[in-house]
Amino acid sequence: MPKVIGVTFRPAGKIYYFDPEDMELEKNDYVIVETSRGVEFGLVIQPPHEVSQDEVVEPLKPVIRKATIRDKEQYYENKELEREAFTICLDKIEEHGLPMKLVDVEYTFEHNKILFYFTADGRVDFRELVKDLARIFKTRIELRQIGVRDEAKMIGGLGPCGMPTCCTRFLREFEPVSINMAKEQELSLNPAKISGICGRLMCCMRYEEDCYKKMKKEMPDRGQRVKLEVGSGKVIDRNLIKKTVRVSIGEDETVEIDAEKLPGYEPGTEYDESAVREKIPTDDDK
Repeated sequence: MPKVIGVTFRPAGKIYYFDPEDMELEKNDYVIVETSRGVEFGLVIQPPHEVSQDEVVEPLKPVIRKATIRDKEQYYENKELEREAFTICLDKIEEHGLPMKLVDVEYTFEHNKILFYFTADGRVDFRELVKDLARIFKTRIELRQIGVRDEAKMIGGLGPCGMPTCCTRFLREFEPVSINMAKEQELSLNPAKISGICGRLMCCMRYEEDCYKKMKKEMPDRGQRVKLEVGSGKVIDRNLIKKTVRVSIGEDETVEIDAEKLPGYEPGTEYDESAVREKIPTDDDK
């Protein structure tokens, strides 16, 4: 099996494999590598390890060198140049009256290309803009249209939970998220409550789905009859996070109780429905 290191070029960015050859590299080392865009400055986030051949995209390119002090200085100089290029590009977009929103600017390490990332509602004719930028920067110019999820990942911000967005902290690749996941997790289907700052369904619903499925198996369903010390009743609601259920035990009386106090509850195992009697027929069963 080939020996590789995992390198990323952006915070929480996609991981790319490179051949470390005989270099002694550790996690959080900076390296200079060759990519399809040219020479790049990257961060090692996976130390040398073996992977299966299927995980490697051929050809596996070697690490050019461990980053020197001068390489790190150039990296930060490039960041300053990117900020200047961002301002210049904004002025040119306004000058041409283009319906696009500039999101980020990225210099390749050796300045052989500048990438401008933008969002727009549709196709944008930016040919004249590219000509202007090429005359100013005297290098190759690439304008790349991205989606709103990519925009949120680049800019960052706080999610509805009050924490920094998952995509800027640890989600390296986006996965499909569906409204069925919100239903599975018994969330409100109000778009304002299940959408992230990008306006799309929250990414956390995707990677939390298996956990919610497991929790639901450990608790009785709505409509199921349960036995309590005060009498039997019907489950009318449940809180999967708190592991509590709300039970109707009379016409106008309800009680909230920990699921673990119900018969048949065993942490980590599927709920024993036979221990809580029959399930009351619902409209869906008729």
